[in-house]
Amino acid sequence: MELNTVQPAKGARTERKRVGRGIGSGLGKTCGRGHKGQKSRAGGFQKVGFEGGQMPLQRRLPKRGFKSMINAHNAEVRLSDIARLPVDEIDLATLMQANLVSQHALSAKVVLSGEINRKLTLKGVRATAGARAAIEAAGGSLSE
Repeated sequence: MELNTVQPAKGARTERKRVGRGIGSGLGKTCGRGHKGQKSRAGGFQKVGFEGGQMPLQRRLPKRGFKSMINAHNAEVRLSDIARLPVDEIDLATLMQANLVSQHALSAKVVLSGEINRKLTLKGVRATAGARAAIEAAGGSLSE
């Protein structure tokens, strides 16, 4: 193979359309736009979802549901993950340092998943009823 024989693959490069250059080009007169209608004219574009004046689908359907933005800042932590931490006093900053909750979390809640068998103190971290009972049964405590 020589450099002067290197060519792009067949169909990789196509010549640009030269519209309005006479009847022989195949793109003369209407330039491939057809006759009349909104799309044949300059500036003939519609908004996404526009249905020609008919009530669009996203407006015909009823509104439904609600996505709370608060939930993005509430983190859940498993009891088994807390049991593995080397500290006895746990707060939100401790959970962030251990990468158990996001750095953007504003609050955390401990859920009963796994077991705990050592005394822990939770400060400013909420817990479900089952997790609270397990922590207190192990001799730990919770304070808000």
